[in-house]
Amino acid sequence: MDEGKAVGSTARKTHEAAESAASAAEDSSAAARQTTQAAERTSEAAETSAEAAEVTAKAAVVTKDSAERRTELAGDRTVFAAERTYAAWVRTGMVGLAGGIGARTLLEGLVPGWMVMAQASVLMLFAIFCFTAGVWRQLFRFEPLAPDIRRLPGWVLIAVNVFLSLVAATALLGIWTGPGA
Repeated sequence: MDEGKAVGSTARKTHEAAESAASAAEDSSAAARQTTQAAERTSEAAETSAEAAEVTAKAAVVTKDSAERRTELAGDRTVFAAERTYAAWVRTGMVGLAGGIGARTLLEGLVPGWMVMAQASVLMLFAIFCFTAGVWRQLFRFEPLAPDIRRLPGWVLIAVNVFLSLVAATALLGIWTGPGA
């Protein structure tokens, strides 16, 4: 009977080992499934990260382009502001020139002659000053950052303002030496 007990004991142990192996096989199979699922999630996360990297790269290019465009537009605004300032100086000089000529004509006989001459002279000198100041910025100009537009050529502005200054100087000379002076 010892032999029967030994065989039964061995059979039990073999059965327990088989059950243990089957349980281990099931655990291994479940672990394999979990590993496969984790690998799939990791693959999906990698794809999502790659897509996010592409979007980020495109956004970086757009941001860079946007910053460059803002710099160009700021340069354009600076050029336009400088041209408006120049136009204001010339406009003011033209008003001074017209006022000087008109003062001599309109005030004659209403106020003393020396006052008419002084007023006309001051307005003519002011006009010459305005024409000179309008060109001054061309002589000591700055370069704006990356404008899209071209600036007016400095030599044109200088030539125009020299001509206007000569007209004002000639008008001043005419006021002092003309009839009724």
